[in-house]
Amino acid sequence: VGKFSPENFTDIIIDISLFRPGPVKSDMVTPFLRARHGWNETEYPHPDLENALAETYGVVVFHEQVLEIVSVLTGVDLAEADEVRRALGEFDAHAEVKAWFFPAALGHGYPLDVVSHAWKVLAAFASFGFCKAHAAAFALPTYQSAWLKAHHTAAFLAGVLTHDPGMYPKRLILDDARNFGIAVLPLDVNASDEAYRVEKVAITDEPPPSILGAPPRERPDWLPDGCGDPRRYGIRLSLTDVKGITGAEVARIVAGRPYASLSDFWHRAGVSRPIAERLVLAGGFDSAYGIGSTLPVRRRGQVTRRDLLLQVAELDAWSRATARADRALTPRKRSGARAVTAAPGGLSIRDQAARQSRATAEVVPQPVQLALDLSADSGAGERRSGLPEMTESELVRAELEILGLDASRHIVDFYSPFLDALGVVRSRDLLGSRSRSEILIAGVKVATQTPPVRSGRRVIFVTLDDSTGPVDATFFEDVQGPYAMTVFHSWLLVVRGVVRRTGPRGISLRATGCWELPALRETWESDGMPAVWEAMDARSIALTDQALTEQALRGAAASHSSRPVVVRPVLVHASGFRMSPYADLKPPGEGTKTVPRKLWHASPGSSGH
Repeated sequence: VGKFSPENFTDIIIDISLFRPGPVKSDMVTPFLRARHGWNETEYPHPDLENALAETYGVVVFHEQVLEIVSVLTGVDLAEADEVRRALGEFDAHAEVKAWFFPAALGHGYPLDVVSHAWKVLAAFASFGFCKAHAAAFALPTYQSAWLKAHHTAAFLAGVLTHDPGMYPKRLILDDARNFGIAVLPLDVNASDEAYRVEKVAITDEPPPSILGAPPRERPDWLPDGCGDPRRYGIRLSLTDVKGITGAEVARIVAGRPYASLSDFWHRAGVSRPIAERLVLAGGFDSAYGIGSTLPVRRRGQVTRRDLLLQVAELDAWSRATARADRALTPRKRSGARAVTAAPGGLSIRDQAARQSRATAEVVPQPVQLALDLSADSGAGERRSGLPEMTESELVRAELEILGLDASRHIVDFYSPFLDALGVVRSRDLLGSRSRSEILIAGVKVATQTPPVRSGRRVIFVTLDDSTGPVDATFFEDVQGPYAMTVFHSWLLVVRGVVRRTGPRGISLRATGCWELPALRETWESDGMPAVWEAMDARSIALTDQALTEQALRGAAASHSSRPVVVRPVLVHASGFRMSPYADLKPPGEGTKTVPRKLWHASPGSSGH
């Protein structure tokens, strides 16, 4: 989209159709972009085809254009031209179609060079393109989604998070919401639902926990005035993102609300101990106990998440002991014992019932059964162990482990001082980079893809998220040797690359190096920045040494060049498609074993069949 810069609905239709295997294989993308932006004059295979190709600057994008080219050059009607297009979809039929096409076009008065050029385009395009109506069917929801995102940002992103964002992980969508100024509201057993929910908030409100030092929410300066202010809304995290939770447990939690305390939740929600512990660690009870509020969390007497985890263990032990004792009694003794069993509050059921009977609180109608308060106050049972609250990194890591989201703070924020010292360019500042300049980027790995390309060589596309937006980098085969292991097996990366401007808002980065972000920061903290540059240069020297191999020298001799050229095997399919022998291999790993949950999309290449 950045390269294309669409301006209307027709542009969206063309954009969706252009980046298909057909136009890519027939080398139509670059001529289209250069003609669209005025860098080249629009060229047509023949003036008679201008009417068919004017909309797409002289290149073939739609199936309908294939029909018109065949019809104009050979003189057949569109129905017969469509039969020709269908035949081109079968590679075995190409020879037969070619034997018909050339005499028909030449007999219609067109020169051989025009016919040859047209055949080359048709043969490469016909079986891999889009018809315009099909592309329009995709363009309509694309336009609608863009409008919803601009005018109802919070509601749109909440819907995307609820219904699965596709290849991109939810944490990237949530970070997009943050960049719009939307408050990310934490998990809460008394507020979170099965789906992500939009809540109104004040512009100045900051979502807890404020102890993490999140910057104030700002409205994007590039958002038009008519789109409103997304800062007036927040997105509440969903209960369904809790690792291992079932739909039945979510339904019981929602039906039993509100909960006055953890013990109240334990007795009425009916969730397992692992789920209760994960809810505690993910902040599901923070609002009930003031954890993460503006008050200092380390002050004496303050309940912490560690205290609540201890209480979950005590409640589980009490429940198990009560269940064992209950099973050991006869039915008659069991009914009598239940009346005098003491609950974790320390008082018998009868004593607590007598105390509650003297209460004068107003009775409020509830849609579900009222909570049975078995304690003198909502805080009973939560012992203050004196253990410190979890650190900032522990809080975020717990979110990643349990929710798959860094909801309270972006993981890259912990590395900001080092990245600033390293001179890393953030995603929001990329458009200010000069073409052909060498820069450093860094972030969390979002996606890795190894699709087949025209050259047949293996190419790795990597997308990183640095808290200001996503940024893409391309690793071509000649630099993959020392860095492929890091790309596939690490999830926090620093990438060096050369900038190439491809449009008004289009920018690409040709990667020339890759390193693990945590390892570089550790070197910086222990030995300083000179040691970091030395470590990065050492990897680059290794790449140079690897290129000067015997294989490279043989390649130089074969090409009659003094420059070493690595000769690599290439597989050639029966259709003529060239492919690296490694292109169809699944990436060797999804990340280190310490990564809490799958936080990125990994797409292996295609064999091209």
